[in-house]
This record gives sequence, structure tokens and C-alpha cells, in this order.
Amino acid sequence: MGLEVSAIGYGCMGLERVYGPATDRKDAVDIIRLAYELGVNHFDTAEAYGPFSNEEVVGEALGPIRDQVPIASKFGWVIDPETGERRGGLNSRPDHIRRATDGMLRRLKIDTLDLLYQHRVDPDVPIEDVAGAVRDLIQEGKVRFFGLSEASAITLRRAHAIMPVSALQSEYSLWSRDPEGEILSTCEELGIGFVPWSPLGAGFLTGKIDANTQLDTDDFRNNSPRFTPEARRANQAVVDLLSQMASDKGATPAQIALAWLLARKPFIVPIPGTTKPGRLRENVGAAQVRLDAQDLERIEVAISAIDVQGDRLPPAMLQYSER
Repeated sequence: MGLEVSAIGYGCMGLERVYGPATDRKDAVDIIRLAYELGVNHFDTAEAYGPFSNEEVVGEALGPIRDQVPIASKFGWVIDPETGERRGGLNSRPDHIRRATDGMLRRLKIDTLDLLYQHRVDPDVPIEDVAGAVRDLIQEGKVRFFGLSEASAITLRRAHAIMPVSALQSEYSLWSRDPEGEILSTCEELGIGFVPWSPLGAGFLTGKIDANTQLDTDDFRNNSPRFTPEARRANQAVVDLLSQMASDKGATPAQIALAWLLARKPFIVPIPGTTKPGRLRENVGAAQVRLDAQDLERIEVAISAIDVQGDRLPPAMLQYSER
């Protein structure tokens, strides 16, 4: 039996110092538990978030309901196990995967991790070795399912031949559509779930950010080519499209953006993240918004006329993605 999750999951990365200061620990625990109360049962974290602290928060928040929620985490970055300092670079050697997984289980305070992702493909380690290492962890009962992140269709097939891949996680939204075509068709062919991260375009598709918005000094978007004032001004056309559709549907731009993903394929499970209860309720409510074939065609025609400006990630991060 495969991994069964709610239509919309919860991405926990934003609870750390990503869009500004990290969320207070109590508030972070509260919003994770609220997500569960609203029907979310899939929570996504990683050792790199914090690093390490995000897994500890997730473990605390979900401890009382552990048996009712699938938890996903990721390995693959070089992180000092003592200081938690991220040193940059990748490490997916089998011995490192084992040590990383043991650390995840300890911080999450669980015996078995539901879904273990390779956070980024390591060009120095054959993907067959990675898949074999995760297969061993599954056989030992430390992990249930295997996933990849930002991997190409070729890498996905090679890994799947060694250990069935249950999920592929990559950036995907109305303004970041790289996975369409070979990647999504490969997932469909092999029965692999697809998990879009940043399904709301790092907040831009909510309609709450424009060219004049001042971002916090700690906000990673200050370094993103897609978030320069000029790019935001040009990309406002995407938000205008979502806003018009939202007005017609009695929804919000964020709900239309998420509903569009849900309507693409039945195996797509977006994982929006937020620190605000109101936004969380809004995101979860997107599962009730229905877009028919005519709606999807209208969006397709309109978006095809928009030239989205700016790369989706800074060059230093984009280099680690296979597409």
C-alpha cells in the first residue's frame, strides 16, 4: 500500500529564517497543530531547515498525533553535526545518508520516517547507490518510502529501477512550469506522486506582494532574480490573471493557484507553507475550489501570453537542480 496523504500538505521550511526572522517555537508548534485540525496530514521538513531546528519543532508538534500523520524529511547537504552550520555542497554517500537519517529520527522523536527524500541530486554519487542506501533503511524499518527532489526524469528512472520512488518534489506553480512534459509524464507512467514546493511562488501568487513591497532584510527573496522590483512589476500580470479568476469563483488568488495545481493531475500534492492561521485556512480551503476544463483553458490562454521575468532561484541554488 502506498503513502496516502491529504490533498494539500504543509511545508514547514518557512517557519525558519527564510522570509525574515524565524517563527517563535510555540507559534510554530501551534500552526502545525492547527494544520492537522484543518485536515492536513502530510508535513514536510528537512535537516537543512534551521539546520536541524525545524525537525525538532515538527517532532514536538506532531508527537501527540504521530500515528496519524505522514512525515517527510530530506538529506543531502553538508551540515556540521555539532554546530548545525551548513557548509555548502552536497553529500549523498551511503554512510552519510545513514547518519543523516539517524539524526532525523532522533530530532523528530520517531522510530520510522514515512518519506525520505534526497534533497538534491549529488553528481558525485551514482543515484543507484543512493537508492540502494535508502532501500537498506527501508528494509531495516527506519524509513517507509523513498523520494527525490529537483531530479530529472532520467535520474528518476534510474533510481526507480533500484528502489521504487514514491514521490518527486520540485518547484512547480503557475509561474514555474518546468516539470511539465517529461517529468510529470514520467511520474504518471511510474506511479510516482508529485509534490510541488513553492506552489504559491514564494508568496507572490497570493497577490500580497508587488513592486513596492519592502522585504525583510533576512528574506531570501532579496537575492532572487524573480523578486527584483523590475521583475515583480513585469510579473504582476500573473497575479492579475489569478485575481480575475478568483473574483469570478468567489475565491482568492492563492486558492486559484493551488486549485490549478490540483486540477493538473490527481497525483499532485502541493505543500504551501505559512505562519499565519488565516492564510493556512485559506490554503486548505483551496481543495474545495473547482476549476473545470473551460476555466483551465482560460488560464492557459492567458498565461501563455505572459513572459515571466527572472530565474526562479538565485544562481547559487539553481545549479543544484536537475531538469
